[in-house]
Amino acid sequence: MWRHTMWRTCCSLVLAGALLAGGAAASNLEVADRIVVHKSERKLLLLRGERILRSIDVALGLSPKGAKRQEGDFRTPEGSYRLSGRNVNSDYYLALKVSYPNPVDQQRAAAEGVSPGGLIMIHGQPNRPTKPLEYYQKNDWTNGCIAVSNSDMVDIWLMTPDDTPIQILP
Repeated sequence: MWRHTMWRTCCSLVLAGALLAGGAAASNLEVADRIVVHKSERKLLLLRGERILRSIDVALGLSPKGAKRQEGDFRTPEGSYRLSGRNVNSDYYLALKVSYPNPVDQQRAAAEGVSPGGLIMIHGQPNRPTKPLEYYQKNDWTNGCIAVSNSDMVDIWLMTPDDTPIQILP
């Protein structure tokens, strides 16, 4: 428990330093005006206009093909969403909430008589990993979220304001 608390404290201090510094590291990062995820390519793009600011490798839900249909299907959604919140105390290294389900997802789920699920995030690696690091780097492993390396998560966190649009494509 002590190690986990110390790990979180250290991570929080590093992030706080980056956010507060506003110095070299933070000022060199441009702000993205949208995010596009290409599930089939396992890529997340941070864009400003049509210019790609960053291209980041991602891991997806355990059943990555097809759009999320219901809670517990281990799929990553497909559609248009927004970043709708931030969590520094997540079970993963930082987490940005994706506004899934949107009204279209809710209507479809209601018509099918199922729960659409929720709590879809862009996040870093688990704070308490249960598998070797290589597993998280080479496999789709989430319950439907979009996972990135911790260093990429810091960049995404710093480069995207709340309410940034995110398009998740097949």
